[in-house]
Amino acid sequence: MVGELEFERPIIELRKRITELREFTKTADVDLTSEIEKLEARLEKLEKDIYDNIQPWDRVQIARHPNRPTTLDYIERLFEGFFECHGDRTFGDDEAIVGGIAKFQGHPVTIIGHQRGKDTKENIRRNFGMPHPEGYRKALRLMKQAEKFRRPIICFIDTKGAYPGKAAEERGQSEAIAKNLFEMASLKVPVVCIVIGEGGSGGALALGIGNHIHMLENSTYSVISPEGAASILWKDAGQAKKAAESMRITAPDLKELGIIEEIIPEIKGGAHKDVDKQAAEIEAILYESLRELSQYSEEQLVDHRYEKYKSIGKFSFLREYIGVK
Repeated sequence: MVGELEFERPIIELRKRITELREFTKTADVDLTSEIEKLEARLEKLEKDIYDNIQPWDRVQIARHPNRPTTLDYIERLFEGFFECHGDRTFGDDEAIVGGIAKFQGHPVTIIGHQRGKDTKENIRRNFGMPHPEGYRKALRLMKQAEKFRRPIICFIDTKGAYPGKAAEERGQSEAIAKNLFEMASLKVPVVCIVIGEGGSGGALALGIGNHIHMLENSTYSVISPEGAASILWKDAGQAKKAAESMRITAPDLKELGIIEEIIPEIKGGAHKDVDKQAAEIEAILYESLRELSQYSEEQLVDHRYEKYKSIGKFSFLREYIGVK
């Protein structure tokens, strides 16, 4: 089945069995109500056991689900009057990144996000959400415009990584990403970043230098994919599940490490199960972030961002292990 995840198969099979019994009850003169009720109770327990104990690799699979909501899905539900802007004013327009101006609860904002396709044709057009350098330059153009007109910036992160092809490298992929990191660090307006799917490598980080970073519960954020890490560490991409567990790339891990501010809850099974409800969860977190950051001065916003990233990577060790008395 399209979109069927491996860890969900017991749930799917049990639901199928319940549906078959209901259909059989309608067509045959047999009362199977008690059997159906027992299976439904068993299903409820099974869902709780599986969804309450999701493993890192399971979260990776949910983050990659083909029906997972995209940036445009959330823009449609969270913002009013979205006006999309195109082009980097240097080379062309990259549809792997969408951006523009809209209103959030009556206030003007600039929205930028990675955008993958919903089918093969759209994925090819949007390069499977992997931006070229013109995509990052378009994003930076919109950020500087937002700074000029004092609009908060909201970034939705959802990419496997920046496109690594020859043409992208020839047009300055590394320079485009590096410049975004440099410029985003000093923006004098609030910047809120939300990881809605995969947050892969520098391709994600180029939209990820914010005052606040939030993650959907089943999203991932890392310097490399589990498959890539497994290929390097064990020379075997098949060890991706093991790599996902050791890399600490999930929202709970990153919250514990102090890299993100908030984990945005998802309904059982992932955001694709109910996009409207998921958008409402994002709206609540986004509102609180913008309310808090709106109280900062321009200098405080820059300092806040600087202190946030300077603190990442600091760890405390037990005194006996480092010999401090």
